[in-house]
Amino acid sequence: MSGAAQRRRRRRIEWLIFAALSLASLALSVWLAGNYGTRQAADALRAQAAGSATLDIAVLRSELEKQRTLSLVLSRDPDVLTTLSTPDTAHIGAMNAKLESLNAGARSAVIYLIDRTGLAIASSNWKEDISFVGTNYAFRPYFTEAVAKGDTEHFALGTVSQRPGLYIARRIDGPGGMQGVIVVKVEFFSVEEDWHRSGAIVYVTDPRGIVLLTSQPEWRFMAQAPITAEEAAKIRASLQFGDSPLAVLPIRRSQAATPGADFVSLRGSGLHLASASEVPSTNWQLHLLEPAARALAAGAATLRSITFAVVGAILVLLGILLHRRQRAIARTAELTEAQIELEHRVEARTLDLSQSNALLSAEIDERRKVEAKLQTARDELTQANRLAILGQITAGLAHEVNQPVAAIRSFADNAAIFLDRSEPQPARQNLATIAGLTEKIADIIAQLRRFARKASGDVGPVALQDVLDGALLLVGIRARRQGAEIEVEPVAEDLQVAANRVRLEQVLVNLLQNALEALEGRSEQTIQIGVACESELVRLVVADNGPGLAPEVTANLFTPFTTTKAGGLGLGLVISKDIVEEFGGRLEVESQPGQGCRFLVTLKRAEKEG
Repeated sequence: MSGAAQRRRRRRIEWLIFAALSLASLALSVWLAGNYGTRQAADALRAQAAGSATLDIAVLRSELEKQRTLSLVLSRDPDVLTTLSTPDTAHIGAMNAKLESLNAGARSAVIYLIDRTGLAIASSNWKEDISFVGTNYAFRPYFTEAVAKGDTEHFALGTVSQRPGLYIARRIDGPGGMQGVIVVKVEFFSVEEDWHRSGAIVYVTDPRGIVLLTSQPEWRFMAQAPITAEEAAKIRASLQFGDSPLAVLPIRRSQAATPGADFVSLRGSGLHLASASEVPSTNWQLHLLEPAARALAAGAATLRSITFAVVGAILVLLGILLHRRQRAIARTAELTEAQIELEHRVEARTLDLSQSNALLSAEIDERRKVEAKLQTARDELTQANRLAILGQITAGLAHEVNQPVAAIRSFADNAAIFLDRSEPQPARQNLATIAGLTEKIADIIAQLRRFARKASGDVGPVALQDVLDGALLLVGIRARRQGAEIEVEPVAEDLQVAANRVRLEQVLVNLLQNALEALEGRSEQTIQIGVACESELVRLVVADNGPGLAPEVTANLFTPFTTTKAGGLGLGLVISKDIVEEFGGRLEVESQPGQGCRFLVTLKRAEKEG
């Protein structure tokens, strides 16, 4: 096998090994990034759930304390004691009117007064068909417990209204001992409606695990764990929950690979993060089920995409370096073979010239000339290779840096002339200009480093002008080389939006890159960036005069893996849309074939800090 064939075989083996290692590294990196992204999203969900639970408990406690205070005040009201002592028509009529007025103001379900025998003698619903007046409640647990203990709270289904609520009962004592019991019934339907609108599933259980309050009405009086037949019989006999079957909640511990044991699955609702908190001043427990499937998937997908791009770029760079190394080795081997062949020819010719001294000097001179040319060719080849490598490395930034460097040289020369003329003021101005140019070079490098750094998930006021400046600095080099013109409408310096600067720059850079790719090769290339304020919203528009998109492409543009580029993954716009929605905004597209594309980024307006 010849040396060239061996080298080709060795190159093929190296590429196969490189490809195998690259695929393994890429797969492992993406898998690890997905796991890490899932854990990060799970931690964020836990923090969100803790805050939501604290708020829900505060709302519930506020309602409870208000109604407790009302029952305490009524238990000490002289009019109440007078009505119990003298239950004539006048006193009972006045008490009915008073309880009706208090009930409307406190927004409780019903307030009623029970005498010592358990008979309701006055009630806030005395005018209604389901009036409690005349009903005996001596059998109800809240009456017997209030008589025995002084006060009690009992959650149950109303025997008359058939509506669930908390009965807050307090004993009323007089000179002759126990006179009666005042009862305030609290219904939590408005609280439950607020929970339902939050999007999460919220429910409250008693010490037995039975659901009392819930944002899911069908879960009421269901149990977290199976209730024994004996216990269920006792509960039904007490009429506390009517004839409810006390079925088990449709909650199961998730069997999928999730970042923690606090994830559960619901039939028909997917994966949820479960948390439980004690409700102070009660024996209740508040449970929160936060939808988790989409957040976990988004966290994993975001980090996987970033990791895929970064690791892919590194592997491409390594592939380029491997290719250059193989080319350098091949050139060196070719030169070595050429030198060996030359030496063989010289030896043969020297042997032939040994018979003739006359031709020996000429052959020696010829050999020296050939060796000199070979050395010159080797030196020139080495120098050309070195310059090619240097040009490839510096080509990207040379154009952006050369202009300010040339200007620095010019201003420095002028400053020296001004100093020679004893004119310090113009020299200082030139030095200040030089400082500004160096800051421009530093801004180019700083922007590249800032854009490459990982962003936090914090959302806050961001100056829109700073975001536009950063994005235009990143894509400006390509736009100028491509001959594209980017027109930007003026933006108010104090205009701020609710976003994260680095991630919003990522969205804008993606939109500008897509526009430049759509315009590539066209004679007239124009990109327009406009900003419009609408009340509490800010709309950012990126429009190009490219070929536009077909309706079927536009309809699925934000669907994963939908792309119009030959080598595209179809994830850039999907990730951008998710980022904008996390800011509380939206990303939309308007396009017609032959009329270009318009991407609309709508964000919430933020108040200026300070």
